[in-house]
Amino acid sequence: MKKKIGLGTWSWGNKLFWNYQTRNDNDLRETFDEALKRGFDLIDTADSYGTGNLNGRSESLLGEFLLDTSFSRKKSIQIATKLAPYPWRIGNKGFNKAFLKSLERLNNKLDIVQLHWSTAKYNPWQELQFLNNLCDLLDQGFNFQIGLSNIGPQRLQSLIQHLSKRNKKLKSVQIQFSLLAPDLLKQNQVKKICDENDIDFLAYSPLSFGILCIDPDKDENRESTILRNALFENYKKPTYELRRCLKRIANQRSVSQAQVAINWCCYQGTIPLVGMRKRSQILDISNVFKWNLNKIEFELLQKVSNRCLKRMPSNPFSSV
Repeated sequence: MKKKIGLGTWSWGNKLFWNYQTRNDNDLRETFDEALKRGFDLIDTADSYGTGNLNGRSESLLGEFLLDTSFSRKKSIQIATKLAPYPWRIGNKGFNKAFLKSLERLNNKLDIVQLHWSTAKYNPWQELQFLNNLCDLLDQGFNFQIGLSNIGPQRLQSLIQHLSKRNKKLKSVQIQFSLLAPDLLKQNQVKKICDENDIDFLAYSPLSFGILCIDPDKDENRESTILRNALFENYKKPTYELRRCLKRIANQRSVSQAQVAINWCCYQGTIPLVGMRKRSQILDISNVFKWNLNKIEFELLQKVSNRCLKRMPSNPFSSV
């Protein structure tokens, strides 16, 4: 099976966590161009990506970069966005304006439209109305596939059935999935359902915000935002053994820790969505296409990951 990796763009416009600055847009353009050259055929964004007045910035940047992309190259990639189920987006037309705005920002290149999170815990009917809204848009002639994000196994089964009544099929499901992800048993149940229904399983945050890339033998990771620094300091000690294991495999393979962590996702048949902002990161991660973890390495990582007491927090909007 051909290995697939997606480019994640949450950091493109996010000041609070990623310290986005408009002066870095040329770096993002280089990142985008290199990703297309290196075989990253899925790019994931969202209408909520971007801080404050930069809301939708990630989509706008992608739309701008796509204008300078050749027709053949554009055709070879898929652009996936996520629409946020905000409480003021009401009824079975609640996504209409948001969808059209995303389509405009992305210059009419929109292949997968995903519900950004599940509303099952606080308003299950809203979720069904949003999905009906997407089905209606397809029936009106718009051309895209439907995806879900932050969904649990029980709700996933029910939404698959709901969509089948509209003669529609899910293209993808996006879940937090990494060596540090919470509820891996639940995530694997979702993966099993996806496999049974021919649905792409997209693994977001596969590097756990960069924690899995921290060299266990150096103490020099000073990040550019207070939030990210606090996160790193909080996780350095409890993840030391796991990061040491990643580094040992990385050294044996002459690769980076990031490549090992991404290959752990690929080993399980997932499509990792890797957030990248620099061309050098694309060059590094693209080397994952060239090698695979073996069974011994995978089982060792599983064992060390299971022993890790501190895991990433669960998404509060993820359904059961």
